[in-house]
Amino acid sequence: MAQIRIVNLRKDFGSFNAVKSSTFTIEDGEFFMLLGPSGCGKTTTLRMMAGLELPTSGEIFIDGEEVGMKPASQRDIAFVFQMFALYPHMNVRRNISYPLVSQGMPRTAVRQKVHEIAEILGITNILDRPVGGLSGGDRQRVALGRAIVRDPKAFFMDEPLGALDAEFREHMAEELRALHDRMGATTVYVTHDQLEAMQMGDKIVVMNHGIVEQFGVPQDIYDWPATKFVAQFIGSPPMNFLNFHGMVGKGGTSVTLDGTAFSLPRMIEGANGDLTFGVRPEHIQFDDSARYRGRIIATEYLGTTQIVSLDTPNGQIKARIASHEAVGIGQTTGLRFDPRTVTVFDAGTGRALRSEANHGVLAHG
Repeated sequence: MAQIRIVNLRKDFGSFNAVKSSTFTIEDGEFFMLLGPSGCGKTTTLRMMAGLELPTSGEIFIDGEEVGMKPASQRDIAFVFQMFALYPHMNVRRNISYPLVSQGMPRTAVRQKVHEIAEILGITNILDRPVGGLSGGDRQRVALGRAIVRDPKAFFMDEPLGALDAEFREHMAEELRALHDRMGATTVYVTHDQLEAMQMGDKIVVMNHGIVEQFGVPQDIYDWPATKFVAQFIGSPPMNFLNFHGMVGKGGTSVTLDGTAFSLPRMIEGANGDLTFGVRPEHIQFDDSARYRGRIIATEYLGTTQIVSLDTPNGQIKARIASHEAVGIGQTTGLRFDPRTVTVFDAGTGRALRSEANHGVLAHG
């Protein structure tokens, strides 16, 4: 397996800039997620890494070798597509064995290798069946088998679970992660599903409009978003934003909303003007003794929890609270925010004000 290093990678399609100077490193053996909305540049980035698109500029290193201008056949990678891309005239066994047969591997060795892979994926019972009659999950396993059968340096996957229904997609995500852990493979996985990325990834790159907004481990990206876009894209419901005009308090340890001071988790760089106070729904507490007030305008019951929408002097917010807590539409309640979880953004640039707590956050612009 291999480390993959991307340095100032850029891709233009005519006058359209699809990827803008991306830089990040995928360590050997990591399960690495490229996450973002449709059109953000994540698939284009993956295709350049795989050799299916040539970069306009920048460098791609796989296992220490610069491969930016090499064709896909010379990069020793395997690609798994969303729509499986199986050979319909071949059965399961022949689909999986095709990469080895095309390399001239002896027939006995091919048969043994295919059987090993089929056992790992749990598909030994369908090896002689045509692929046309298989379920979506089994076809995805066959596509994975064809990719891993020749032990490439890295696996690239472009939304491989996108064609499956929600329940089975979650099951296959667990299987994919378990397979990765068993093989110790370097895996790069493209998805627009933030839950999939948080569930499976060791590291995540969040992209938007061709820019790497943030790069890091899932917990850091969730707890310390580098930009308002990341804070909105990660989390369901997303982070709340309360807009205010003012300055960070003395020593960079508090902000004032509607006359009420709120503590910050760490000292941050001084800032003033139009700012945004960010807090996740689960970090809001209802407390009638609190000075800062909100009026309940809607509730959504979710079983163990409920989502409560409120009007505040600085904008609407959503709180996630226990389902047994009694709340009523039109009711006014005091609000407390856990200071350890607050992020303050510059309202103009959308960037988080840096602090001791999130000094390691990486964002590109």
